[in-house]
Amino acid sequence: MYIAVHGGAGIHSYTREKEIKHALRSACREGLKNHGPSDSSNQISFNSTPLDVVSDAIAVLEDDPHLNAGYGSNLTLNGTVECDAAIMDGHSTFGSVGAVSGVKNPIRLARAILDYSKVPDSLGRIPPLTLVSEGAHSFAVSENTRHEQEQATNAIETVPPESMISPKAKDEWTKWKARLDHISSDIDMSDPTSLTDIQDTVGAVAYRIGDTVAAGVSSGGILLKHPGRLGEAAIFGAGCWAQNFPGSGTQIACSISGAGEHVVRSMLAREIGNCFSLAIVPGGDIDAHDILHTVVLEKFWIPCRERGVVAPDVGILLLLVEQIEGKPSGMYFQSIVHDTYNTQARLWCAFTTPSMAIAYASSSRSKPAVIQRYP
Repeated sequence: MYIAVHGGAGIHSYTREKEIKHALRSACREGLKNHGPSDSSNQISFNSTPLDVVSDAIAVLEDDPHLNAGYGSNLTLNGTVECDAAIMDGHSTFGSVGAVSGVKNPIRLARAILDYSKVPDSLGRIPPLTLVSEGAHSFAVSENTRHEQEQATNAIETVPPESMISPKAKDEWTKWKARLDHISSDIDMSDPTSLTDIQDTVGAVAYRIGDTVAAGVSSGGILLKHPGRLGEAAIFGAGCWAQNFPGSGTQIACSISGAGEHVVRSMLAREIGNCFSLAIVPGGDIDAHDILHTVVLEKFWIPCRERGVVAPDVGILLLLVEQIEGKPSGMYFQSIVHDTYNTQARLWCAFTTPSMAIAYASSSRSKPAVIQRYP
């Protein structure tokens, strides 16, 4: 099993580097915790799926107050927490939540919606891909009731909405709300930080040898956002993408961070999948670097600049799985050949912001490595 996580694209100060790296390492460890051979044979048989690994890892990041997701979420204009999250696997199953309050781990609710979509409805109703606000919270409550009746252990924890407000998020909200309310007064505006610096959307990607890939994303959104606002983390094709390309041995999973409205306009995650689909030809090589460069520049940066955006923010964490056949080793994951499947996982990241923090690990290299990149 391979896993990689990110702490968002933005400005990660050196004073918070230790806390962020600790959170990312913990997420990798939690994601791999329940993964291992279910017996002593040489068969591929594991206890957890890529979806499990992604949701478990992101839940750890959501519980960390230093990151903009779950408990650490930025506050809305009204001083409340509203979270977005999504999860997807290479078989195109997807679930997401938007602007939800009172749910401790929004990624687990997104996963529950994904699982619900796979159960046939007695009346033939089409199951939802996305639930928002009160409807999402009501679904979480109903799922908890069902889990209690079935004595299941994977309940979705609902909490008082105010308990999701971290002291750090409250302090930031107080400072920036005062600036908004007194923009023409004597409020100290000498602080060099920008409102858009406070991002730290989180995400994860995973791959199980011989199986499929999965991707997820979770975010508290932009600080002082309008209540009810949806960011890329709630939108199909925007915040995360996972895709298998049948017959080619190629799979991708990506998780996106950045300015949500700009990411949604470009449907960036799905666009990456489309570009890989066009690049796959029999016997040909896939240049992931060129694809990412093209997508970021032509599908995101240039259109944003044409709309007057000075410095469009985006970060991409991409996991590419290919058949070996002499391919070069990856940027971060070492090439690991499996006797039966001969697959190789390579990890890429691209970002337009001053920094992006990522961590990665595998079941054969369980000690997470962390890279917090600066220009």
